[in-house]
Amino acid sequence: MLKLLIENPLLLLFIVAAIGYPLGKVKVYGISLGVGAVLFVGIAIGSLHRDLKAPEIVYVLGQALFVYTVGLAAGPAFVGSLRRDGIRNNILVAVALILAAAACLGFQKFLHLPAGVAAGMYAGSFTTSPALAGILDTIKQTAPADQLEQLLADPVVGFSVTYPIGVIGVVLAISLAQRLWKTDYRAEAQRLRNPSNEEVEDTVQCTFRVHSLESASATVEEMGETYGWKVLFGRVKRGDRFFVCTPETVFKINDLVIVTGTREELMKVGQAVGERRKELRVDASEYAYRRIFVSNPQVTGRPMRELNLRDRFGEVVTSVRRGDDEFVPSQEAVLELGDVVRVLAHQNQMKEVAAFFGNSYKKVSEVDVMTFSLGLVIGLCVGLIPIPFPGGSSVKLGFAGGPLVVALILGTFGRTGGMVWTLPYAANMTLRQIGLVLFLAGIGTRAGYTFVSTLSRGGGISIFVAGAILTTVTAFSVLWIGHRLFKIPMSLVSGMVAGMHTQIAVLGFAKDQTGNDLPDQGYASVYAVSTIGKILLVHMILALQW
Repeated sequence: MLKLLIENPLLLLFIVAAIGYPLGKVKVYGISLGVGAVLFVGIAIGSLHRDLKAPEIVYVLGQALFVYTVGLAAGPAFVGSLRRDGIRNNILVAVALILAAAACLGFQKFLHLPAGVAAGMYAGSFTTSPALAGILDTIKQTAPADQLEQLLADPVVGFSVTYPIGVIGVVLAISLAQRLWKTDYRAEAQRLRNPSNEEVEDTVQCTFRVHSLESASATVEEMGETYGWKVLFGRVKRGDRFFVCTPETVFKINDLVIVTGTREELMKVGQAVGERRKELRVDASEYAYRRIFVSNPQVTGRPMRELNLRDRFGEVVTSVRRGDDEFVPSQEAVLELGDVVRVLAHQNQMKEVAAFFGNSYKKVSEVDVMTFSLGLVIGLCVGLIPIPFPGGSSVKLGFAGGPLVVALILGTFGRTGGMVWTLPYAANMTLRQIGLVLFLAGIGTRAGYTFVSTLSRGGGISIFVAGAILTTVTAFSVLWIGHRLFKIPMSLVSGMVAGMHTQIAVLGFAKDQTGNDLPDQGYASVYAVSTIGKILLVHMILALQW
C-alpha cells in the first residue's frame, strides 16, 4: 500500500482530503477542527515513510487559489471597515497581533526554538493558513538547498502543535469573558443601532395604509431624508389604480403602499405615515414578483443608481440575496455575479428585465478564466518584489501575500472598464475550499515524516503551552479592552476576536452564543487587516532570527 501511494501522489492527495475533510466536522464539546483536520491527516499519513509526499506544486497552487479568493471576497468589507469605528477596531487588533509577535520572539529565545518553529507556532496560535504559506514561501527563497527539507518542516511542526489550541483557546476566552461580565446578548442587540445591521437582518415586506402626513406635498425622497428611512417603496394602490412608487411620488391619504425593509425600519415608516395592513396583492395580470439571477457582467460592479432601472423598465428591485444574507439595496449598492434579485415589474417587461440581469444559473457557476488568471498573474508578480527590512535584509510577499494584496484591491474596485474581477459567490467559495484543501494536504504530507522525527526529540509540550498562552492571553486582552474600555458591544467584539484569528469555527461559536448575526460584522471588519498583518509579522519573525 505504501509503495502504491508513493508511486501515485495524486491518489495520496485525494485520500488525505477524503479522510481529513469529514473528520474536521466531528465535534468534541461543540468544537471541531474544520478543514484544518486535512493538515493533521496529511501529517499522519506522511509520517509513515520519507517519500510519502505530494508534489510541491500542489500546495503552491492551493495557497495561491486560497488567498486570492479570500482577498476578492474581503476587499469591500475591508474598505467598509475603515468607516465609523473601523479604524479604531483595526488598530486594536493590529497592536494585539504585534505584541503577540513580540511575545513569540520571547518564547523562541527562552525555549531555544528554531526560527521556523517559532514562526509556525505564531501562525498556528492564530490559526492562519496564509501566514503558514508565507513562512514556507520565504524559507524556499532563502534557505540553503541541503537544509531545505528540514527548514520547511519546522514551521509545520509549530503550526500543527498549536493549531488546536488556537481554536479552543479563543472559545475558552469568549466563554470566560461572557461569564465574568454576565453579558445579556438579547438586551445588547436591542440597544445596538448600527446602520450596517440592515445587511445581516432578514428583510420583510408589508403594506401600509397612509392615514397621516406631516406635509401633504412632501415627496418620498424628501420624507426619506427627513425620517432617515432605509427602506424600499414598491407599488402604490390609489383607489383601483396601481403605479410604481418613485422618489418624486407624493402620498395621499388612504394610499396602500408596499414597503420592503428590516423590521426596525418598517416600524419607523409605520410611526410616520400609517398603519400596517394585510398584504396588498398586486394585480397578477399586470404586475409580478420574480427572483432573477444576476449573471450579466454588465450590471455588476456599478452602483444601482447607474443602472437606471425605474426609467428603463419601470421596475423595482425590492431585495438582494447574496449567499445566506438578504438586504434592501440602496442606490449606492453594487450587484455582484451570483446575486439573486427580487424584482417587481410589469408582466410585459419581465422578459426584458430577466434578460437585462442575465438570469442564467449556468453562467453564475462559471469563472471568467481570463480575468481570474490575469489577477493571479499580477498578484504573483507583486509577490516577487523584494521589500527592504532594517539591517539590509529584504523579504517578499511571495505566493501568499502578493495575490492577497492584489485581490483586496481588485475586489474593492470590482471592475475596471469591461473587466469584472470578482467571482460569483458560489464559485469563489468552491475555489477557496479547493485551494485550502490542496494546500493543507500538500504541506501535511510533505512535512509528516520530519514532523514526527522532530517531536520524538522532545519539545512538543513546551511549544503547545507557549501557543496556548499566546492564544488565550491575546484573545482575552482584546475582549477586555474592546468591551470594557472601548465599550464595543460583546456581540461585535467576539466577532472581532474571531476575525483576528481568521477562524470560522470561532465565529460560529460566537454566533451561537449571541443568538444573532452581529458577530459577522466584527469578523468582516478586521479580517483583512488580521490576515495581511499576520503574514507580514511571520516574515519579520523569520527575518529577525536569520
